[in-house]
Amino acid sequence: MSKDKLSRISVSIPEALLAGLDRMVDERGFESRSQAICDMISLQLNQHKAQQGSDVMTGTVNLVYNHATPGLHKKLHDLQYQFIDEVISSLNINLTHTNTLSVILVQGPADKLNMIADKMITLKGVLYGQLLLNSYIIPPIHPLPEKHSDSP
Repeated sequence: MSKDKLSRISVSIPEALLAGLDRMVDERGFESRSQAICDMISLQLNQHKAQQGSDVMTGTVNLVYNHATPGLHKKLHDLQYQFIDEVISSLNINLTHTNTLSVILVQGPADKLNMIADKMITLKGVLYGQLLLNSYIIPPIHPLPEKHSDSP
């Protein structure tokens, strides 16, 4: 496996910020400041990419919802079916007698995934929702057949 070519840069930061960085490096177990800074830059670049548009990304829509809310389960199911090309899988876990945690694996253009998540998160009965995206994509499992105009 080839390594990326490294570039050396110089950064000036306040001493208090440097002390905080050194504490984090120790507490999290990074090998060096450079590794920690690369991790932080990667996280920020990923978040920027997730907000910018049409790059294909993978992520999860995490929801906690009241499954006693009339029609909510069907609406969530219908949205997953409506966006079947983007919704890969889902896992539901009953947390309490009324609350369910749903983790929905998604992949597709970032702007579309944000739209899908917004449609789910804003449904009445959803108590908490968050879309988490990353720039890595999963290999295709099996492509869906092309849609023909004569099929229902």
